[in-house]
Amino acid sequence: MRLVILGPPGAGKGTQAIRIAERLGIPQLSTGEMLRSAVEARTKLGEQTKGIMERGHLVPDSIVLGIVAERIEAPEAQSGFILDGFPRTIGQAVEFDKMLAERRLLLDRVLNLRVDEHVLFDRIVTRSRQMAERGEAVRRDDNPETLRRRLAAYSEETAPLLDYYKRQGLLISVDGLQPIDIVTDRLFAVINARIAAPDEENGSRHPS
Repeated sequence: MRLVILGPPGAGKGTQAIRIAERLGIPQLSTGEMLRSAVEARTKLGEQTKGIMERGHLVPDSIVLGIVAERIEAPEAQSGFILDGFPRTIGQAVEFDKMLAERRLLLDRVLNLRVDEHVLFDRIVTRSRQMAERGEAVRRDDNPETLRRRLAAYSEETAPLLDYYKRQGLLISVDGLQPIDIVTDRLFAVINARIAAPDEENGSRHPS
C-alpha cells in the first residue's frame, strides 16, 4: 500500500501517518526523517544535504527526490510506505510520478486531512497558551506569527496538490478536526476499501 498524507500544519498528519504505518506494517517516510537519515548514513546525497542545511539553505528538489528514491527502494519499503510531508509542491509531485512510473509503481491513495484553517489556527494557539500556562514545553513554530506563515505557505505551495491528485482519482478527504481516533477510523475505512477494491478501479493508471 503506497500512500501520501496531506493537510495543513497542525492538522495531525504525523500522528495519523504513524498509526497507519504501524497498523499496515509499512514505514512512515517524513521529509525531515529522510533528510536526517541520509545525513547520518553519510550517503552521497546525505553529504550534499548536510552542507546545504549547514549553510541554512533549502534542500533543492533534485536532492529531496533522490533521497525519496533511495528510501522507497529500501527493503522495508517494498511492501509499501506512507509519505508525510512530501510532495509539497506540484513540481515535486510531477517528478515523483515520473519516478514511480520508471519503477512501474503507483500510489494507491492520497489521504487529505480537511480542516477549517481558522478553527485550526485558534485551536493550536489556545493549546499552546494552555501548555505554557501549565509550564509545559511549547513548539517554537506554534506561535501565532510562525503559524500564519506556515499556513500561508501551505495554501500557496501545497494546497494545489489537492486538485492535482483529485484529477488522478486518488484523493480522499477526511474531516481532520474530529477526535483523533475517529479520524484514524475514517482513514482506515478508505484504506480498507481500496484494499478490497478490484484492480480495475484504477486500471487506466497501470504502467504499460
